[in-house]
Amino acid sequence: MKAIYMDHSATTPVDPEVLQAMMPYFNEIYGNSSSAHSQGQMAHQALEQAREQVAALIGATPVEIIFTAGGTEADNQAILGFMTHDRQKKGKHLITSSIEHHAVLHSCEYLSKHGFELTILPVNEAGQIEPDTLKAALRPDTALVSIMHANNEIGTIQDIKTLAAISHEAGAVFHTDAVQSTGKIPVDVKELGIDMLSASAHKLYGPKGIGCLYVKKGVTVGSYLHGGAHERNLRAGTVNVPGAVGFGKAAELAQQQMSQNIVHLKDLSLRLTKGILDTIPNSRLTGHPVDRLPGSVSMVFDYVEGESILLMLDSYGIMASSGSACTSGSLDPSHVLLAIGLPHETAHGSLRLTMGKSNTLEEVEQVLTVLPDIIAKLRVMSPLGH
Repeated sequence: MKAIYMDHSATTPVDPEVLQAMMPYFNEIYGNSSSAHSQGQMAHQALEQAREQVAALIGATPVEIIFTAGGTEADNQAILGFMTHDRQKKGKHLITSSIEHHAVLHSCEYLSKHGFELTILPVNEAGQIEPDTLKAALRPDTALVSIMHANNEIGTIQDIKTLAAISHEAGAVFHTDAVQSTGKIPVDVKELGIDMLSASAHKLYGPKGIGCLYVKKGVTVGSYLHGGAHERNLRAGTVNVPGAVGFGKAAELAQQQMSQNIVHLKDLSLRLTKGILDTIPNSRLTGHPVDRLPGSVSMVFDYVEGESILLMLDSYGIMASSGSACTSGSLDPSHVLLAIGLPHETAHGSLRLTMGKSNTLEEVEQVLTVLPDIIAKLRVMSPLGH
């Protein structure tokens, strides 16, 4: 049986065109982009072209792009670098949401233990932040608001434009973790009113180990890594030129293919969601039914555990993931599923199927052929009742 990969929110395969663009920068044009000689200058030119390509994808200017080692580093620099710069004269209060990626949540929680004040906003049952909730939480000393654009588990998209505007009215800077949305749906930092944005190449068919932080002109963020004067003194360390080149090419392809990918993935998602709900009793879609990432189908099934679903799917060659944290050695279910109001026992039975541009309707039908039987078998064995 042909393997079916439906875990694109975890990572994506590198596009062949991306790999081809990267190859010369491993052993032909291998200079340090900070070196003055010809090898270094060729690497520098490639780096700046990549910066232009990434900037174009999100409506930024190249000078506003800082290359990082990935989305986690970008989130950390945005939050820690901004809040600790000059001890943040605006104030020591920051706001985030209860469904953020741990790269954001843990950064914010770190600050809360070191003299800063943190407010974590609740979300509604669809995983969205109500604008009035943010308004009520803002204070005169709120310096930063960090709200993700699209959730990595349930796929819900936030109304970032409205949330950013509310933050700006209170004088706060607005950061968004757009790791899941960049390259999948339109993201324009100027139109949305974003001050800082985190993105990662491996979520849009680029290589792992490279990401970026967009910092709007006029917004001051401090260094997160200390050392050399790379990336305009904002990110020390020799720049990953092959990775940046790959990120740039992936961004260019994402821009070219986005419209057709959205249509394709929405069709697959609709068929998969309807097929699951029609054939598996006591199942439900999590996240917003409409305002969600194309290709993202997140379900919960009563009376089963997500880890068992994954193992049985994998035996059929179907690769997916679960919102449950069981596989990481924790007995606690996903913090995202709990935040949207699911009880513990239901949140444990989660399944995330995230499709990419190479997935087909035939693969969706194959999943729909085996999944109902898998859930039925697990429910028979379940001590949770059925």
